[in-house]
Amino acid sequence: MFKIGDHAVCPGHGVGQICDIEERDFGGQKKYFYIIKIIANGMTVMVPTDSETGVRGLVDDGEIDAVYELLGDHDVKVDNSTWNRRYRDYMTKLKTGSIIEIADVLRALFLLKQKKNLSFGEKKMLEQCRDLISQEISLSKGVDKKEVDGNLDSFFN
Repeated sequence: MFKIGDHAVCPGHGVGQICDIEERDFGGQKKYFYIIKIIANGMTVMVPTDSETGVRGLVDDGEIDAVYELLGDHDVKVDNSTWNRRYRDYMTKLKTGSIIEIADVLRALFLLKQKKNLSFGEKKMLEQCRDLISQEISLSKGVDKKEVDGNLDSFFN
């Protein structure tokens, strides 16, 4: 259970801050919702507190290490399917909200970029993945986002 002021990750949206916890009446049943303001774009989302696919806490050091380990492993097969199929597969991974899945997409796009030009959608997705990961790690570790961006970029330069 989160408290007002806590940071949380909302799958499909990124890191946000719990602004409020509201009680709403649905068909005679009372349900509680987190009101989350997404940091990246200022959007406000409402997520049921009892949702199984709802929000999660920020990553810990072990998960951050796993992300960096995954990004450092370039000995993987690059997906050469059509761009729209790749895009669909990557979107499915992004929607899970798992930082490991997002890092996997980031690595795949960076490696693909080294072999050929990315489509507009893939370029946008690469930046989205990079931003989602760097924002979450910077908040979790209490470091500047630019420092984390530099760490992420160092895996592919």
